[in-house]
Amino acid sequence: MKLRSYMLIGFLLSLLLSIVPFSRNFTNAATPTAAAPVSTLSFTQGVKKTVLDNGLTVLTKEVHTAPVVSVQVWYKVGSRNEVKGENGISHQLEHLMFKGTTDRPVQFGRLFSALGSQFNAFTSYDETAYFGTVQRDKLEALLTLEADRMENSLVGTEQLASEKRVVISELQGYENSPGYRLDRAVMRDAFPSRAYGLPVGGTKADVEKFTVEQVRNYYQTYYSPENATLVITGDFATEPVLKVVEETYGKLPKPAKTAVAKNSAQVSASTSVAKKATIVLKQPGSAALLQAVYPLPDIKHPDVPAIDVMDAILTGGRSSRLYQALVESGLASSVSGGAAELIEPGWYEINATAAAGQELGKIAQVLQESLAKLQQQPVTTEELNRAKTQLQASYILGNQDITSQASQLGYNQTVAGDYRYIEKYLAAIAKVTPAEVQQAAKTYLNPAKQTIGFFEPTQPDGKPGTSSAGSGRTVENFSPGKPVDPAELAKYLPPATSATDSGKQSLPEEFTLNNGLRVLLLSDRNLPTINLSGQIDAGSEFDGNQKAGLANLTATNLMNGTQTKNALTLAKTLEDRGADLNFGASREGVSVSGEGLSVNLPILIQTLADVLKNATFPADQLELSRQRALISLKVQLDDPRGLGRQVFQQAIYPENHPFHSFPTAESLKSVTRDDLLGFYQTHYRPDTTTIAIVGDFDPVKVKALLNQAFGKWQATGKQPVLKIASVSLPQTLTRLNKLIPGKTEAVTYIGYNGIARKDPRYYAALVLNQVLGGDTLSSRLGTEVRDRQGLTYGIYSGFAAGINPGPFLIQMQTAPGDTQKAIASTLALLKQLREQGVTEAEFNAAKRSITNSYPVDLANPSDVSSIILSNAVLGLSRAEIREFPQQIQAVTMAQMQQAIEDLIKPENLVIVTAGPGDTVPKIGS
Repeated sequence: MKLRSYMLIGFLLSLLLSIVPFSRNFTNAATPTAAAPVSTLSFTQGVKKTVLDNGLTVLTKEVHTAPVVSVQVWYKVGSRNEVKGENGISHQLEHLMFKGTTDRPVQFGRLFSALGSQFNAFTSYDETAYFGTVQRDKLEALLTLEADRMENSLVGTEQLASEKRVVISELQGYENSPGYRLDRAVMRDAFPSRAYGLPVGGTKADVEKFTVEQVRNYYQTYYSPENATLVITGDFATEPVLKVVEETYGKLPKPAKTAVAKNSAQVSASTSVAKKATIVLKQPGSAALLQAVYPLPDIKHPDVPAIDVMDAILTGGRSSRLYQALVESGLASSVSGGAAELIEPGWYEINATAAAGQELGKIAQVLQESLAKLQQQPVTTEELNRAKTQLQASYILGNQDITSQASQLGYNQTVAGDYRYIEKYLAAIAKVTPAEVQQAAKTYLNPAKQTIGFFEPTQPDGKPGTSSAGSGRTVENFSPGKPVDPAELAKYLPPATSATDSGKQSLPEEFTLNNGLRVLLLSDRNLPTINLSGQIDAGSEFDGNQKAGLANLTATNLMNGTQTKNALTLAKTLEDRGADLNFGASREGVSVSGEGLSVNLPILIQTLADVLKNATFPADQLELSRQRALISLKVQLDDPRGLGRQVFQQAIYPENHPFHSFPTAESLKSVTRDDLLGFYQTHYRPDTTTIAIVGDFDPVKVKALLNQAFGKWQATGKQPVLKIASVSLPQTLTRLNKLIPGKTEAVTYIGYNGIARKDPRYYAALVLNQVLGGDTLSSRLGTEVRDRQGLTYGIYSGFAAGINPGPFLIQMQTAPGDTQKAIASTLALLKQLREQGVTEAEFNAAKRSITNSYPVDLANPSDVSSIILSNAVLGLSRAEIREFPQQIQAVTMAQMQQAIEDLIKPENLVIVTAGPGDTVPKIGS
C-alpha cells in the first residue's frame, strides 16, 4: 500500500513534487480484532448535488468545524485523453491556467496569495484539478476566479514560451530520479498502445513542439462546464452559495464542441499475453530497484474491493506479507504497492529497493513465491480483518480536513462518475471474503501478464562525482524588473464579503507529570480521530561526526522490540486497528507522530510508553536498519537535493558544530548496539519529552491514561545539554559545485546561517521572506526567475528557525544551461531588496497573505497538533497558536527594513549547485 503519487504528477506549489487526491495513507499497526465498523461514518452525508443548465456539476457540503472553505474544480481530462505527439498537453495547459485571463492578465498565483488561499493544482491520468482553501469571507472571490479561468484563460505565444521552459525544467527534475526513469520504461512496455503507458507530465520532445493553436484547441475542447465538477466544502450556507454559483458559472456557455474522450485501445485485465522479458536499465544511480506491473480492471469493476484488500494484505505496513518476505528477510530495504483503478482498465504495481549486495533476480523470485502463496491458500481471518480495518481507517484519517473531503468528492465524481462511490466502496470492503481475495490474486497477479523492470546502478559505490569551487565570480550585470505593485494587482481581485471574525482558537491545556514529562491536550469532538505529536530531546545534534547517524538509528529501532513484545507484535498491535506510530530524528529532537481512530487512543499511548521505557534494540534488527540507512545514504548522495543541502550545510557550519554533522558509510558502520543503548538511556527521558494530543477524547480520562502509562518512567542524572557556539557569516561570496553523473537538472542552494525562532526579528523575517520567496508564484523571486524568465520549476526562500539559529536559504531547480542566469537573477534581486527595501503596499500585502492563510492551517487537526507541539518545544507561550496573526500584523515597516539590513547580505552568500555538468563559469568567461 502506498500513497498514490503516480496519480499526480502535477504542478505543485510546494517543495514536494506530488500530492494525493484519493486518501490512502496507510499506517503501521496488533492483536487480531474483528474489522472495526468504521465505515458507518458517512463521507457524503449532507452533500448536495446540483447540475446547472450548462452541464456543470456542483457538489456542496457544509462543514462548520472551522471558519474556512475549500473550492475545487475537477476537469474530466488528463493524460488518458492525449494522442501520440501531444503527450503532456493536459499538464502544459494546467500550468497555463495560472498565467491570467483576458479580464485579469496577471499571474493567478498572486491573486490567490493575496486572498490568503492555500492553493494548488495537479494533472493525473483521468483528471486535472485546481483547488484553494481560504477563510470563509473569500469564498465568492475564489468562485469568481475559477469561473474566469474556466472560459477566459490566456493561452498566447508569450505565456506558452515561458511555461514550456518551466514544464521542461519540471520534467528534467523527475528524470533525476532512477525510480521515475524505471517507471517510465515499465509503463511504456506494459501499455504500448494506450495513453496510460505515457508519463502524465509528458516528454520534453512533445512539450517543445506544442503550438499555441494546439493548446488553445485542447483548452476549448475540455475546459467547459459540462466536463467539470465544482466542489465546495466548509463553513457556508448552501442556498445563498448556490445562488452565487448560478450567477457566476451559470452564464458560462456550453462549448461549440463537445469534449470527446480520446480513449486509448481498451485492454481487458484478463487479456492473455506471452510472458515478457525483464526490462533492465543500467544507468548511473545509487540503489537497485524493481518494479512489477499487472493489468487491472477499471474502477467500476466489482473486483476492485477485493483487489484493494489483497493489496493491503501484501503491502499494508510492517505486518504485511511482502514486508515480511522481502524487508524483514534483508533482501530489500523497502517495498510498496498500490492499485491504480481508473476510468479505463488500470494496473497493480509493486516497487522494491534492493538491500546492499542483494540481487534483483532473487527479490523477483521471492516476490513471485509470495504472490503464488496468496493464489494457492486463503488468507487468514486475522489478515483479512487487519486489511479491512486499515482501509476503512485510512479514509477517515485522510479526510479530517475540508480540503481532503472536497478532493474525495471531486475524485469520486470525476473518475468513478458518482460522488457516493466511497460509501458503496467501503460497504463492499467490509464484505470481502478470503475466497474473493484468493480469486483476485489468481485473476490479476498472473506471472504471464506481468511487466517487470530492474534498475541496476552503474555506480555501485553511490559516490558523487568531482566537485569544484569558485571564488565567487558570477555574472552579476542582470537587472531585475520592478517589483509587482500590489495596488495594481488589487484591481483584479474580486471583493471579499464582510471580514470574518475567525473566532477564538481554543488553547491547549498544559500540564507536567511528576516525572517532568510535558503534555498538551486539545479536545476536538468533531471527528472520531486522534492526532498525536511528540518530541524527545534526542536529536542528531548529539551525534558528533564520528557517530553521525546514531540518533536516527536509535529512533528507527524503537519499534523493533520491547521487553514484552517483538517487532512484529508491536506492528500488529497498531496495524490491526488501522493506527500508526512513527519516530524520526531531526537536528533538534526526535519527532513522534501518531494517528488513529479515537477508540484506539489507549493503544497508541500504551505502545508509545512501552517503546520509550522498554525498547530492547535487538541486534538482528539493528543490522537490518543499518543496511536500510546505508541504502538511504546512497540515494541521498545521488540526489542533487540531498547532496546539495549537505554540502551547503557543511559550508556554513564549522566541523565542531552539530549542524555540520551528516552520516557517512563509515559512521553508520561504526555504530554498535551498545552505542544505541547508551544513547537511549542518556537522552530518552521523561523530562526531555513533550507530547501534544488533539482529537476526540475526554481530557480527564486521557490524564489518567498518561499517568498510568508514563508515571513510573523516571530520569536519572542531569539532562544532557549542548553548548552551541554562534556562527559568523562567510567573509566573501563562496561558490561550490558538486557533479553527479546521469542527472538532467541542477539544484542550487543559496544562503548562510540565519536566526532562531525566539529571535525578536523572527516575525519581521517572515514578512520579509513572504515578499522575497515565500511563494513560487507570488514572490519577487518567483515572479522574476520562474514566471517572467521561465528558468525554474520552483524557487523558494525560507528561514529554518529552530531552538538554535538554522540557515536562511534559497532553493531552486534549473536546467544546467540556465543555472548561471538564475543565480545571477537571484543575486540581483537580493541586492535590489537590500538597496531599495520593500514598498508599503508589498509590506501590507505580505502581512495579509500570511494572516489570511493561517486559519486554514488551524482547520486541520493534524496541523494543529504539530503547531501546538512546536510552540511548546520552542519555548513559546500556549497562546501563540491564537496570537500568531497579531504578531505578524504588529510588525512595523521600520522593523522590516531593519530585518533586511540585518539578514540580507548578498556579499556573504554560500552558493552550492549539485547536478550535471559544470555550472560554475570559467574565470574570465
